[in-house]
Amino acid sequence: MTIVAVVYHSENGHTEKQAMHVVKGINNINGVTGRLIKAESVTENPETLNTADGIIFGSPTYLGNVSARFKAFMDATSGIWFGQQWKDKVAAGFTNSQSLAGDKLATLLSLTVFAAQHGMIWIGQSAMNGSANGDHGNPEVINRTGTMLGAVAQSDDAPAEITPPAGDLKTAEMLGQRVAGIALRLHSGGINNG
Repeated sequence: MTIVAVVYHSENGHTEKQAMHVVKGINNINGVTGRLIKAESVTENPETLNTADGIIFGSPTYLGNVSARFKAFMDATSGIWFGQQWKDKVAAGFTNSQSLAGDKLATLLSLTVFAAQHGMIWIGQSAMNGSANGDHGNPEVINRTGTMLGAVAQSDDAPAEITPPAGDLKTAEMLGQRVAGIALRLHSGGINNG
């Protein structure tokens, strides 16, 4: 069985909701199991992720970067980095913020560099910008911001039960499905070192 872990931090539930949809996409691929893991629950022992064939990282965007709790998880992986224990595992990322832009790209770049430091294989978003037909700003369209480095979501200042919008959640699901399919192919071919 191919395992893809989704490691995330969520302060108010919005990024957690996005993470749940990433896992839903992972679980749509036969032979792959998604595991939802709070970053703070593995910060003390990130080695528990060594058995995963892929890891998708998720954090809210706070002041143009990952949250402090997610950064603590990242910093805790230095021993794993030193031993290159995540080398050739697939990786991807997602983020969420209250504003439409919110410098979310900077957060995705931070996650991408983190994965590259570990020697991981970064998988970007393949869903085309659903608003390319002139339906700009519609929260129901897939990848409405046209961000290809990962999945992004925008949550209004409202409870997580009603935000992020459906299009952003579907985009997260599609990212999970894509990563799972690639992880399965790589795992079956014996490429992952995990």
